[in-house]
Amino acid sequence: MPTHSSRELSRTSLHALGAILASVDAVRNLRALYVLLATFAASGLMMSMARSALARESGWLAAGEIAAGGFVAFYGANAAGILLMDQARGEPVREVGDALRAAAATAHRVLVILLGIAGVVALLGGALVALLWLSRTQVSGAVLGPALFGVVVPVGAVVTGVVLLALVAVVVPLAAPGVWAGRAALPLLRQLVHWARYRLLTVALLMGAVSLLSGGVGALTTFVLAAGGRVVAQLAVVVVGVDVPVQQLMAGLFGYGVRSLGTAGAPVDAAGHVAAALIGGGVVFPLAMVLPGLVYLRGACTVYLALEDDASPRAGERT
Repeated sequence: MPTHSSRELSRTSLHALGAILASVDAVRNLRALYVLLATFAASGLMMSMARSALARESGWLAAGEIAAGGFVAFYGANAAGILLMDQARGEPVREVGDALRAAAATAHRVLVILLGIAGVVALLGGALVALLWLSRTQVSGAVLGPALFGVVVPVGAVVTGVVLLALVAVVVPLAAPGVWAGRAALPLLRQLVHWARYRLLTVALLMGAVSLLSGGVGALTTFVLAAGGRVVAQLAVVVVGVDVPVQQLMAGLFGYGVRSLGTAGAPVDAAGHVAAALIGGGVVFPLAMVLPGLVYLRGACTVYLALEDDASPRAGERT
């Protein structure tokens, strides 16, 4: 017969799963969509500039542009996450400027948490290496060495696998939502470790559902781009008379820029139309990349809030 705590856990998991399915509503959060699109465009521009600088052998300039691109991507993604957290909580979504200021003030906590977890993982890795070193025959002897090795290998494999699962399913996806919810670094780190110890399977399955949902959104978006782009490109070849392969007109929908014209060998009289198609497709391509990301971030916020709500009553009982 299920206990009271197991029934609560089942209700929490079902509630979280239902809320995860509702995460597709993230595509209606226009402020988060705008911030993530701007972040994607700005960081992509910085990386393109860095590639050009590397081609000119300007290493320091390229390093600065890569750092600037990473800075924009990190704080822009956190600002979008804050806007999605407002939506997941059912609160009015704040202004973009307020979200950017909040990200600038709090996003460093994510790095603090990740550094703390990296330190713990490094200690565990050092312990594993030390045990493997002790299992050498020259150190432990002809009998003790193989015996210790026979214990370290299976135990180390299980522990390493569990740690990696905890990193992928708990720490990495839920650290940022905890910061977006206003938690300080140290309490949030303790909370994540607690979930990794006692709720690992539940959290892993919930985050797996989030990944499947965002992947489904990505697949639908890709279908829309591929099918719609194919039809329009075929019509363009017939009606406009653009004498180029259909795939070249569709290239902008999948991230190719105007520079691809030089290698594609487009006819001179069609170059203007092809360039326009590539630029137009380049505008749509970031949108197709951003929509699955929005759904994933909103789903991670939903999982975090469901776990936090489930822990709050028990935390209150303990106090």
